[in-house]
Amino acid sequence: MKLDSKYFDSVRVSRDPEQVVREAAPICQWKGCQAAGTHRAPKGRGREGQYYLFCLDHVRQFNASYNYFEGMSNAEVEAYQKDSVIGHRPTWKAGANAWAHGTRHGGMEAEGFRRSANDPHAFFSWRTDRTSEEGGEPRRQLKPLELKSLETLNLTGTASRLEIKARFKELVKRHHPDSNGGDNKSEDKLREIIQAYNYLKQAGLV
Repeated sequence: MKLDSKYFDSVRVSRDPEQVVREAAPICQWKGCQAAGTHRAPKGRGREGQYYLFCLDHVRQFNASYNYFEGMSNAEVEAYQKDSVIGHRPTWKAGANAWAHGTRHGGMEAEGFRRSANDPHAFFSWRTDRTSEEGGEPRRQLKPLELKSLETLNLTGTASRLEIKARFKELVKRHHPDSNGGDNKSEDKLREIIQAYNYLKQAGLV
């Protein structure tokens, strides 16, 4: 084929794939090496998820001398291996729980945890209701808006969950528009009752 042939420009010489990789990859991080760093090597304990980039020869050399437990005593290595069986999570004896050992949020009581947890359907309310009825743990000091909401329901600060629910149902039925012929005052009162109940529910008192 002549050099001035129209087909000469369409000829393309394929590049060496390994050369393409070497040009695109970063330089090996081994001191003095200029080869492509195409292989990852872990940086060590306490730096999980971080890696060096080495060429093939140097990653083999690194792996041959790599020791994850370097700097740890035999007792520390044994303790680490023992904890790795359970994923390094805290454990306790059967019949006890995190609250009993003070490892859950600084030893907070289960009641306080349930109150702060998101329980929109009151799944655990039967447990707190029973505690209140049996004269268990005293209720925490109420905030002014919580007391005001209880007063809207004609209740005191010592009212239990069951009492709040029962009073709410009673007042809703009493001030419902169907029971008052569409009286505007009753509608306003009903609105206040619902707002007060919703606030008590958000505060964990219902």
